[in-house]
Amino acid sequence: MSAPKACLFDLDGLLLDTEPLQAEAWKAAAACFNGSLSTQQLQQLKGRRRDDNANLVCSWLQQSVSAEQLLKAREPIAKRLVAEAPAVPGAEQLIRFCSSQHLPMVLVTSSKEASLLYKISGHPWLDLIQSRVLGDDMDLRAGKPAPDPYLLATQRLGLSPSDCWVFEDSPAGCQSALAAGCWVWQLVETLSESAVIQPPAMQHPRLTLITSLGQGEEQLRHSLSTDG
Repeated sequence: MSAPKACLFDLDGLLLDTEPLQAEAWKAAAACFNGSLSTQQLQQLKGRRRDDNANLVCSWLQQSVSAEQLLKAREPIAKRLVAEAPAVPGAEQLIRFCSSQHLPMVLVTSSKEASLLYKISGHPWLDLIQSRVLGDDMDLRAGKPAPDPYLLATQRLGLSPSDCWVFEDSPAGCQSALAAGCWVWQLVETLSESAVIQPPAMQHPRLTLITSLGQGEEQLRHSLSTDG
């Protein structure tokens, strides 16, 4: 694996610790319609676009609810919860290191622009990532786990996907980046836990598991120094 020509980053669960808060918002929204979501169902929602998740949650509810109704109930809950989401340990340091190395960066997130703005308002260091592919990007045909988000990001950089490193946490995001042809570093809580939630299709030669973003930065420093 050679040093990357660019680094692409997911947001939720990777740079900002929003995933537990997002899960709480989905659970609360489902409860508004007498529904409950299992841990396994919540896991399926990670990394995907909000509208895709809304349709999925509606299919799990016992009563007939539209995605629009569900999102109307969820939006104020989610906005209140994730506005105060802290950075994942090591996230700011990793982004600042990439910036210091003049490595092009792209934020590749399923969040829509309005949602993104209130999530990142307390984290000015995220402005160092100047290029973005968002869930409501006009040029995006399909969200994660389809390869489209990462293909779009690499096309805008004018780079081959194989020249790019992707940092992700969700299986959907990793599937997207691997299908696009990128090298992927997946942040997991523990290696033993990842073996439980990781589908067999995710055992891929371009996928490496890390348990901290500090590990990812260390690998990046080593790669750049070796190639340099």
